[in-house]
Amino acid sequence: MNNILKRYLILCLISLILNKISNYILNFDQLLHNSLSEQLTSKQIENFFELQKKWNWINYPIIFLFLIIKTSIVSTIIYIGLFLSNKDLKFSTILNSVLKAEYIFLLVPVFKIIWFYFLQTNYTFEDVQYFYPLSALNLIGYKNLETWFIYPFQTLNLFELFYVIYLGFQVGKLTNTNADYGLKIVGLSYVPSLLLWVTTIMFFTLNYS
Repeated sequence: MNNILKRYLILCLISLILNKISNYILNFDQLLHNSLSEQLTSKQIENFFELQKKWNWINYPIIFLFLIIKTSIVSTIIYIGLFLSNKDLKFSTILNSVLKAEYIFLLVPVFKIIWFYFLQTNYTFEDVQYFYPLSALNLIGYKNLETWFIYPFQTLNLFELFYVIYLGFQVGKLTNTNADYGLKIVGLSYVPSLLLWVTTIMFFTLNYS
């Protein structure tokens, strides 16, 4: 359990550091200011940033809670998949592997920083907001796409694929079987759950956009 807690804390710490670095290097506040200036008055923008500064501390518990909820849900889904396949593994063992896999997504902000700092140096707030490295969205672009299609095209990315493959490898290793078996379990449990989640986000985006 101590190892799991350490992984959580390290994951949260790195996520926060990358978030701070990304905001600083990409000048996120200025981009947001420029975007809001098209919709709000100067006074409204000033009030917005004052409120944001006041509640900035809430980002820390939100990141921690998000990672706890996400990894716990993914672990539960895989645990159920293994249970239905008559394989018995401790939940903590699965959670530990899911946490390891989560480190893959730390590469996303790194790629994002590299892209906008070295390659696309002229960018807007929307460019940064919708950019997801190595995703289908980057191939087709977001400007001519319906809003409710953006999230699924962001989710269709190589990091998610590596995440699934790594989880499959770990499940195969933990069950003393092989990667094919592990991928089968992940493919029949996590992947359908991910599709359900994406569909849900699309539904709410469509109804509230």
